[in-house]
Amino acid sequence: MDHRCHILQVYGDDETLVDALEDFAIAGFDNGEALVLIALPAHLEALAGRLHAGGIDVEALRREERFIAVPAGETLERFMVRGRPDERRFVRTVAPLIARARGTGRRVRAFGEMVALLWSAGEYAATLELEDLWNRLLRKEEVRLFCAYPAAGFSPDVSARVHAIRAAHSAFIEG
Repeated sequence: MDHRCHILQVYGDDETLVDALEDFAIAGFDNGEALVLIALPAHLEALAGRLHAGGIDVEALRREERFIAVPAGETLERFMVRGRPDERRFVRTVAPLIARARGTGRRVRAFGEMVALLWSAGEYAATLELEDLWNRLLRKEEVRLFCAYPAAGFSPDVSARVHAIRAAHSAFIEG
């Protein structure tokens, strides 16, 4: 089975998102996979806390580079040029994270909220461009990617854009 997929979740509250993210992470760890998280600091902390409370040694996973967590805002700034994602900078920013997680051959799962930051700021074209960059990267890298957007950003006046976001993904989780 091809490990590549691009999952979308539109969530109503942080608790719902962290629940889904915890399930995504644990499924990967149970399969010996590594996890790259490019997320909001609050979500990174909540997930690490949940995993720790569930008996998972997050610090050991960090040392093994099976749990790589970086802040979404800072990561996004590294490849944005005049309000648009630059493909060369994107690859130079994200590919090394995936390579570190892959190590000597592990499968990789990734979670990203950079698109949600752009979407929430009303940068719809840049959001779609970033989704496209992820899809191009997924054609080269075998990664299971999970993206999440807060439902509050999906108002009726952006329905055509919502359709484009859903079309950029291979799976959709409601919640």
